[in-house]
Amino acid sequence: MSETFSRAGGASSDADESHSAAPITAMLSSRLMVLANLLKRGAILRYKRLTGLSSVEFGLVASLGRRPPMSVARLAEAVGQDKGQISRALANLLSRKLIAKSANPKDSREVLISLTAAGLAAHDAIVEGAQERNRQLLEQLSTNELETLLAQIDRLTAAAEKMLEAEKEAR
Repeated sequence: MSETFSRAGGASSDADESHSAAPITAMLSSRLMVLANLLKRGAILRYKRLTGLSSVEFGLVASLGRRPPMSVARLAEAVGQDKGQISRALANLLSRKLIAKSANPKDSREVLISLTAAGLAAHDAIVEGAQERNRQLLEQLSTNELETLLAQIDRLTAAAEKMLEAEKEAR
């Protein structure tokens, strides 16, 4: 069976047309989302196994990393969620002694969040797991293929950013 792809993203096949993918599933953006979702699901399972953290919790621990303490607002921005969405996860991390809260010395009304020693250990396990997952994924590609892929991803990312800005302006 042979399959070809057009620039428009459609696939054509010598196989029975009743078994072909719906046109949208053959599009590059759809295929990239499938890849991203598979990687995300695998990451969630790995980090849960390694650290016992939920996806929101490991996102917070990863974002805090080995950085200076962050405000709750800055942390919410870093993980792309609002403060309300992360408050429960922060409460869980605090109860497990993975994070510490302190008042901002420059503005006592603001709370700063930092990792404790146990939180840093969880962070390091997340980083080590991510590096291993990255190595396993990239071993599928030669050095030249990887360089080409990364350059193409950069180009597509720039194009997607322009498309997003155009959609925002069209509102």
